[in-house]
Amino acid sequence: MKILLAVASALFAISVSAQQQPAAKPHDMNHMQHGGFMQGGMQHEMAKGVKLAVKTDAAAHTITLRVGPMNLPANTSHMKMPQPPDLTWTIANAGWLLAYHAKMVDASGAAVPGVVLHHTAFWNENRSDFLCPNKDEHIFGAGGELTDWAPVPGFGYRVEKGDLIRIETMIHNPMPTAYQQTYLEVAIPYAEDTSPAPVKNLYPAWIDVGGCGKSGYDLAAGPSKKVGTVPVKYDGVLLGVGGHMHDYAKELVLQDSRSKEPVTTLEAKTDERGQLISMPVELFFQKYPQTGGYPLKAGDTLTVTATYDNTTGKLQRDGAMGIVVGYFVPKDSGALAGLRREPRKEREMEAMSHDR
Repeated sequence: MKILLAVASALFAISVSAQQQPAAKPHDMNHMQHGGFMQGGMQHEMAKGVKLAVKTDAAAHTITLRVGPMNLPANTSHMKMPQPPDLTWTIANAGWLLAYHAKMVDASGAAVPGVVLHHTAFWNENRSDFLCPNKDEHIFGAGGELTDWAPVPGFGYRVEKGDLIRIETMIHNPMPTAYQQTYLEVAIPYAEDTSPAPVKNLYPAWIDVGGCGKSGYDLAAGPSKKVGTVPVKYDGVLLGVGGHMHDYAKELVLQDSRSKEPVTTLEAKTDERGQLISMPVELFFQKYPQTGGYPLKAGDTLTVTATYDNTTGKLQRDGAMGIVVGYFVPKDSGALAGLRREPRKEREMEAMSHDR
């Protein structure tokens, strides 16, 4: 899942704290353990010793988050792999996050094939998603294709002091080589809180074939399609979109109820085995210069269709996702202010499912 954020040039010292869920029992997704909307009801053994480390480079205006270490035995599916606990990044100072650059590395910093990352998702627990208010706001996602979330000049994602960013990560290893002591690294350029603001606020758009429910679903053998919709409640523009799918992907198609033609078609690039290599990104602020992006109206319905061709001949349990991800700028800059809230207390979260 991979797309856009902004460039700015001010210093902004963010300190963070990492909190780790207890590792005493397997992941139970129905009780707000690992994965939530991304996973549904799966259970996994909890990987031990996985922590969140944070390094701030003030000169480069970049924060690097590091999740690990994680050991990945060869030829191991995500269903059988011990999975990292959810981790929490606490924002210490207000400002803007400008881009996300993800990679997989070993203990020495050498590259590990990105395919071992099933997916990662960052959620702001202090804000509700503007398309699906039953969810926390999804601010960053990546899969094995590791498409870069590049900057969009003049825009950034606003964070406030004390915001809690939940980091959910799932790994697997379809490769014949085992990888020990691996880490997920995400480099995040930032800008400090200044007046006037160095950038304008944008909001992540998460358009899922699961609608406002969970993202993962079973992938049938052979060709298949899955369709989902989300309602639009605010006027504004989409700056651009990319996509997130899994192996055997063919394409994602995004449609708007006011248009006969698709907003975009994102064709997946796969290798000869069907393994996903990359998903494209389309920038609408270049295509629609008069509006600065693809225009959306309150009352629109966005529809996304995910097409796969599973050539294994077998159903792949929770083997598919189909998500168009992008950034939205509302016409009224204050329209989304009401989505800010206090995070749910831990005892409340334990009693509910991410899928509610």
